[in-house]
Amino acid sequence: MRILLSNDDGYFAPGLAALAEALAGLGEVTVVAPEQNRSGASNSLTLDRPLMLKQAANGFYYVNGTPTDCVHLAVTGMLDQLPDIIVSGVNAGANMGDDTIYSGTVAAATEGYLLGIPSIAVSLINFEGRYFSTAGRVARDLVERYMKQPIWDPVLLNVNVPDVPYEALQGMEVTRLGRRHKAEPVVRMTSPRKETVYWIGAAGAAADAGPGTDFHAVEHRRVSITPLQIDLTHTTQLDTIRHWMQ
Repeated sequence: MRILLSNDDGYFAPGLAALAEALAGLGEVTVVAPEQNRSGASNSLTLDRPLMLKQAANGFYYVNGTPTDCVHLAVTGMLDQLPDIIVSGVNAGANMGDDTIYSGTVAAATEGYLLGIPSIAVSLINFEGRYFSTAGRVARDLVERYMKQPIWDPVLLNVNVPDVPYEALQGMEVTRLGRRHKAEPVVRMTSPRKETVYWIGAAGAAADAGPGTDFHAVEHRRVSITPLQIDLTHTTQLDTIRHWMQ
């Protein structure tokens, strides 16, 4: 089993170290992650400059680019053989509902999926990250399950793990994405040079968070597992737009 790991918090992130430790022994593990924190990078590729691949003292590789760059570079140029599975994370903070649109963690897994490789994005729901080891064990559970029961269709899983001891988890649940209220307004400040600057506001609170959603599962200490797809076509509006264009 060849396993490729990446993330969006950077190659130095504790969640990535916990993931690598948890998956060690399952096969050949290679880590290719961003040089810096690239949270919120989404699926961006770096096209305006060359990328550099370097190796840290702990054996992890890092790239001066985005999470998508890391996976794309690894799969299409660095690795001699394709990985059997890609795992991205463990992210410090949830990636639920609308978060998946912006998430670099999910984007790294998405790039693997687009390249035809089964991929899993794993996030710990609290930024404090007390129990990265729990998320690491969940990731190992899922990879071991995949090794025993491969899914032959292309698969992209978004996994969110409550920040509790592994023994305190109340199981796993296959969920759909919930929805958030709109984001809070930007925060306007004045820089030391008297310039007006803006910070992007915090994500909105959960709006659609009922049973069956990722929000509901983690609220009840269950691991949320959401299969994602990339088809953005609004199929129910095709006839509407055809009629509108007449």
